[in-house]
Amino acid sequence: MDIGIVSNFIDEFSGGIGVYTHQILKYLYKMDKENDYHLIHSSKNDLDIYNQYNEIIIPKSRLVRGWGTHMFWRYITLPFNLKKHNLDVVHDPYELGPFTFNQPFRKVITVHDLGPLILPELFKDGDVLLHRLLLKKTIEKADKIITVSYNSQRDLMDYLNVPEEDIEIIYNGVDELFHPLEENEVRKFREKWKLPEDFILSVGGLHPIKNLPRLLQAYALARKKGLNHKLVVVGGVIDGIQEIFQTLKMLKLEKDVIFTGAVANEDLLGLYNAADMFLYPCLYAGFGIPPLESMACGTPVITSCNSSLPEIVGDAAMLVDPYQVEDLARAMQILVEDEELKKILIKNGIKRSAMFDWKKTAYQTLKIYREVYNY
Repeated sequence: MDIGIVSNFIDEFSGGIGVYTHQILKYLYKMDKENDYHLIHSSKNDLDIYNQYNEIIIPKSRLVRGWGTHMFWRYITLPFNLKKHNLDVVHDPYELGPFTFNQPFRKVITVHDLGPLILPELFKDGDVLLHRLLLKKTIEKADKIITVSYNSQRDLMDYLNVPEEDIEIIYNGVDELFHPLEENEVRKFREKWKLPEDFILSVGGLHPIKNLPRLLQAYALARKKGLNHKLVVVGGVIDGIQEIFQTLKMLKLEKDVIFTGAVANEDLLGLYNAADMFLYPCLYAGFGIPPLESMACGTPVITSCNSSLPEIVGDAAMLVDPYQVEDLARAMQILVEDEELKKILIKNGIKRSAMFDWKKTAYQTLKIYREVYNY
C-alpha cells in the first residue's frame, strides 16, 4: 500500500495531535517494512521524522493571507491536490480531515474529542463553526473513524449519530521516556531548574478547557488551610490566558505560581519526578496523556471525574468534580497528609500507565489501514 499521513501538526508542534502523529509514525517506521508511507504537509523542514519517510509537499496558496491561509490549505488546496497522488489510504490525525472532494483513496480520520461541540463556550467561535460545518461531512466521507477512548466513541454516537461499527477505539500511549528517576537525578534537576523543595505540578496548554482559574482558586484555598507547596504550571499559550492571569493577580499568588511555558520532554520528565503531586482538573478530555505521564514517573495524580478521565486513570488517581473548587482543595490537602494513600496511588499509577503503549497504538492503526484497503 501507499499510505499518506497528514503531518502538519508535527511541523507546528501542535499539542496532543502533534504528539499522537509523531508517536504512531515512530513505531510504524520500526514495525512496517511492507508498505510505503508519504507524509503530507505544506513546506519542507529539517525535522528528523522526514528523513525516514517519503514526503508530499503541497504548498499553501500565496493568494490567501492571515488566519485563512491554513484553512484554505487544509480544506481547498490539500484535498484538491491529493487527488493527483497515487495513494491507497490517507489518514488525517485531526478530525476535520481534507476529504471535501470525491477522492479515489480510502480515508481514515482520528477524532480525539468533540470539545468544540460539547463545550462551545470554551472555544473560539471560528473553531466551533468549523466543527459544526465540517465534522459531520468529514465523518460521512471517511471509511473508518479512529477515536481514543470509549467516552469519545459515545460522544460520536450521541452527538453525531455515528454508527458504532464505523468507530474503532485505539488508546493513546505513554512515551517510554517517562519513568521514575533516581533521587540524585531528581536533585540535580531541581538544582538546575531552581525548583522549590515542595511543589505541585500541572501540565497542559493554557486553554479554558484546562480549568486553570478554578485550579488557582483551589490552590489559594488550600494555602489558607496550611498548604506550603508552590504551584508549577507547564504549557504554551493557546487561548483564554487573560482570565488565568486576572485570577492569579486577584488571589495575590504571583510569588507562589511559576509558569514555565512549553518545555521539552526531557525537562518534563524531571518536572514530573520532582513534583509532589500532579493536578489535571480538565473540564473535558478525549483521552488525557499528562496524567499517565505523571503516573509513569511515580507521581500521584488528582484529576477530573468527567469525560474520558476515569476510564483512562482507573483506580490509580484521585477523582474530583472539576467545577467544585472546595473538592479540589481538599484533595490536595488529603494527598499531602495521607502518606499511605500517596504510596497506593504511586504503585497503582506505575502499573496503570504501563497499560498504554504507543507501539500497540501504531500496530492497531496499521490494522485499520489494511482493513480499509481490503474493503
